[in-house]
This record gives sequence, C-alpha cells and structure tokens, in this order.
Amino acid sequence: MLEFLDALHPAALVAAVFVFGLLVGSFLNVVILRLPKRLLHDWRCQCRELLDIEADEAAPPGLVVERSNCPKCGQGIAWYDNIPVVSWLVLGRKCRHCGESISWRYPLVELATALLSAVVIWHFGPTAEGAAALVLTWALIAATGIDIDHQLLPDQITLPLMWLGLGLNLWLGLFASLEDAVIGALAGYLSLWTVFHLFRLLTGKEGMGYGDFKLLAALGAWMGWQVLPLVILLGSFVGAVFGIAIMIATRRGKEIPIAFGPYLALAGWIAMLWGERIIDFWLYP
Repeated sequence: MLEFLDALHPAALVAAVFVFGLLVGSFLNVVILRLPKRLLHDWRCQCRELLDIEADEAAPPGLVVERSNCPKCGQGIAWYDNIPVVSWLVLGRKCRHCGESISWRYPLVELATALLSAVVIWHFGPTAEGAAALVLTWALIAATGIDIDHQLLPDQITLPLMWLGLGLNLWLGLFASLEDAVIGALAGYLSLWTVFHLFRLLTGKEGMGYGDFKLLAALGAWMGWQVLPLVILLGSFVGAVFGIAIMIATRRGKEIPIAFGPYLALAGWIAMLWGERIIDFWLYP
C-alpha cells in the first residue's frame, strides 16, 4: 500500500488524503456526538445496577452500525444528504425533512480533518510515520470536539492512544525511543497530576480533569519526554489567550469552565510536526 502511495505525484497524494480526510471527518462527527451519550448511558446502567434499581432505558445509537438521523425530527439521513460539506451547502444548511438548521460544526470538523490530514501527509509523505500521524491527528480531533462539548476526555480515546504510542515506538521506533516514550508517558501524567493537586491544595478547587493527565501522557508516549515542556507551554499560552478572549466575548468572569484538552491536543499536533524546529529555535536562536 505504501509503495502504491509513494508512486503517486505528491500533489495527487495530498489531494487524495484531503478527500479521504473529509470522509474521516464525517465519521469523527458521529464519534463526537454519540460517544458521550453512550458513556452516559453506560454510567447510568452501572449506577442502577449498583443501587439495584429497575429501569428500562433505550441505548443510544452506536458509532458504526446505526445510520445518521436528524436530531430534531429523527428522520434518517440518506447517503446523498450525508456527503461531507457538499450536502450541507446544497441543503442550505437545513434538514431536508423538518427544515431545522444544521450546525456549522459538522462541515468545520470535516474540513479541519481534511486539511490537517493533508498537512500531515505533505510533511511526512507516504511513510509509516505519516500513517501513524494520521491516526493521532484523527484521535486528537475527536477528543477535542468531545472536550469542548462536555469538558470530558474519554478513557476510550486517551488510553488506547497512549498504549498505541508506546507500541509503535517499541516495535518501530517511529517518533521516539522506547525509553523516551515510557518516560514521556510517566512524566506527562505526573506533571499535570502534580499541578492539579498543588492547585487544589492552595485554592481548594480543581483546575483540570484527569483526562488532561492521560492526554499529555499519550502525547509523551508518542513523541518522548523531550516535547513535553513545549506542549505544556504552548498549550498553556494558547489556552490563556483563548480563555481571555472567551471571557471578554461572553462578559463572564473567570468562573467559566474552559476545557484544556483542545489546547493540549493542538500543541501536541504542532509538536509532532515542527517540535524539533521550535525547540532548536528556542535553544539556538
């Protein structure tokens, strides 16, 4: 497969990955929408089982089998109304059946996935590193969307991502040595864990969630401990800028909850592509 992709003209390869990224982005929209609902349903079932409460609750749709439907009227969405970006534009951003507005988030996620996927392949080429970086990119997009909506980074994304990063570096050494990857996972988790408990000790409040620890551990497992200072500093800087902008735009105080996961994800993605150059620029200007 990689040999076939390598034979393609670079521009054709990037274009093909862009189109494929649109399809992946459509699926990531499903993950962002349905995975939290599935998790909430599972938690409710576990609580009822623990408390010995009898109750029937229909399970929300799965991620793969059930077809998409309009959240307003419940009508199934035909394949020709589910073409990434195109259908959104053709339908005038409204449901064909009930006329309910379709959120701009759907085409935005599709376009972002396509664009970031194209950048990854343009940077790494048709290599094992490129294929792995695509998987990491897609997982970070899904985690970002869920964290923005629910202030939640599911273990179903962060933990497999961490183990996958350790495995890739163990078997292939794609982005870091195994030693650097293991230290990166440990340091990524413990650094934010320490900040979390110090902040709670000083203020009596929780400044972030455990999902942030696991996400940084996953990034450390993929790229090694050396990138962690860059990821933390860059993520904190971008988060602070956006946080201040949100407070000004919404005219709300600092009590407004702001998800930190998206900024860690963005910083990790940047570090994956240009981390060495940024670090060299800092250390050897």
